[in-house]
Amino acid sequence: MSRIGKKPVVLPDGVTVDIKNDRELTVKGAKGELSQTFRPEVALKLSEDSKSIIVEQLYDTRVANAMHGLTRALVQNMVIGVSAGYEKKLEIVGTGYLAAVSGQNLEVRAGFANEIRLNIPAGVKVVCPDQLHVVVSGCDKQMVGQFAADVRAVRPAEPYKGKGIKYEGEAIRRKENKTAGKK
Repeated sequence: MSRIGKKPVVLPDGVTVDIKNDRELTVKGAKGELSQTFRPEVALKLSEDSKSIIVEQLYDTRVANAMHGLTRALVQNMVIGVSAGYEKKLEIVGTGYLAAVSGQNLEVRAGFANEIRLNIPAGVKVVCPDQLHVVVSGCDKQMVGQFAADVRAVRPAEPYKGKGIKYEGEAIRRKENKTAGKK
């Protein structure tokens, strides 16, 4: 039995839940709506007072045990996403490096000959408060994290000068140049 899967997912005020066939979950809240179908090893139940979701493990196998905890974590992420939302902040470091939003594209200049255009997926909001910062937000944790990772992958921060795109607060391990040890 999974220790994480045993915990009920508490529903905050303003979040409505619809469960079909014990596997299909739709969560609606202030930030949006998410729906997902889960594996047959687990069943979703709404508690008697409708204040929490309980994930039940149907079989006693190793895969069912893993799906129990995973399903509970995914349900928790959905509930947090529609109520509070998720946000990733990126910093751009380097002379001439910048980012701007134009329509449904994020345009990034990161030291290449051409500008890199990244198509912003539906359900993800991208804001550039200035040219050196990018804020990716939305209700789906996976989509927000994936798009932020795609932006960072355009030019990851390098260890010699620290130039590139990094998450806000990310520590870049710096290296000394080759001539540092010579006399």
